[in-house]
Amino acid sequence: MSNLHKFKLYDDPSQMEPLLPADHRLGALLEQAHDLIRKSERLSGWCPSGALPGLRLSLRAMNSYYSNKIEGQHTLPMEIEQALRNDYAQDADKARRQRMAVAHMATEAKLETQWLKWPQGDAAKVWSVQTVRHIHHDLFSRLPEADRQIDSTDGLQTLQPGALRELEVSVGRHAAPAAEAVPAFLSRWSSVYSGVRRGELQLVGMAAAHQRLAWIHPFQDGNGRVARLHSHMVLGQLGLTNGLWSPLRGFARTQEAYYAHLAAADEPRAGDLDGRGNLTEWGLIRWIEYVLGVCLDQVNFMAGLLSLNAMKDRMAACLAYEEKVVKLGVRTESLRALHYLFASQSELDRAEFKSMLGLGDRLASAQISALLKRGLLESDTPYGKLRLGVPQHALRFYFPQLWPEAEAQV
Repeated sequence: MSNLHKFKLYDDPSQMEPLLPADHRLGALLEQAHDLIRKSERLSGWCPSGALPGLRLSLRAMNSYYSNKIEGQHTLPMEIEQALRNDYAQDADKARRQRMAVAHMATEAKLETQWLKWPQGDAAKVWSVQTVRHIHHDLFSRLPEADRQIDSTDGLQTLQPGALRELEVSVGRHAAPAAEAVPAFLSRWSSVYSGVRRGELQLVGMAAAHQRLAWIHPFQDGNGRVARLHSHMVLGQLGLTNGLWSPLRGFARTQEAYYAHLAAADEPRAGDLDGRGNLTEWGLIRWIEYVLGVCLDQVNFMAGLLSLNAMKDRMAACLAYEEKVVKLGVRTESLRALHYLFASQSELDRAEFKSMLGLGDRLASAQISALLKRGLLESDTPYGKLRLGVPQHALRFYFPQLWPEAEAQV
């Protein structure tokens, strides 16, 4: 972030127009958004909020992994799992990345708790400047000061959680708005996107807002992470993700396209056919197409993985592997009970679970203990109800290709 003398710094919020494509260019985007809403609602309707908590925890770990990867701060899935057990690496840089991954998971979980309390479509809160600053504050305040040291034009500085930047920055060919003008740009960003009508256009706005927030670059560091978490929050608060999918996986798996489309939408307008704003309208449209396409891909992928019949076959393969290869007490007789927990998305009393195993009481108790130790079952107390667990080692069976990097480590 240097050579700012080569760039003209933006100081007027009108310089980031257009914030949305013109009405006559929205048709194809609204069709994409309509398809996304229809498929997302179908998936959310099958798996209500709070169901399959083991899967949702794995997805949070996956999201943090992919967010780190996008930032070039690679953390292995096993290292995230170790960090969740408070087992950090001796290597200082690796431990720092582990702490960031755990912080991302915690912030994502907190956002999901918050948006459940907001009326669906509460635009004032979703798009407020305070919410954006809160995301940054919540994420980075979870890190020790040593992890928040960043290089700047003035030397090494400590990133202040939630604080707007006070220095000028450029990223690639883009010079961000002048630091003193950041509040005005954020206010304009909030005003426009909070006023977008509900439905398909709000999804178009979500995608556009992600790019324009990154363009403003309101914080000295962490802008990409905040923009992605905010998009995740918008989709969830609209009732479309239900904790079952996120665009973060898709962004990371198409990382070159993610950065290329972000940068292309930074470009100035290219002539009279490229909109009426200061920035390229076509670049913004292609970015929105890309984001909506990523979201659709993630919904379709998860819908396929959650098929009941296919899951039964995959569970059977997992249990066979446990019994014949791992040999830690898990038996194939658990299939019926485990598949019931998945299909019903509920919990079972231990006595009910035992009755579904078809084993004697002693063997059934031993089987529950083995399943709990392997993470294939979860319970809040030693004698509490049982629910389905989705440990990392079972992902390759239960949800193949969901998180290939985690599968490769088993």
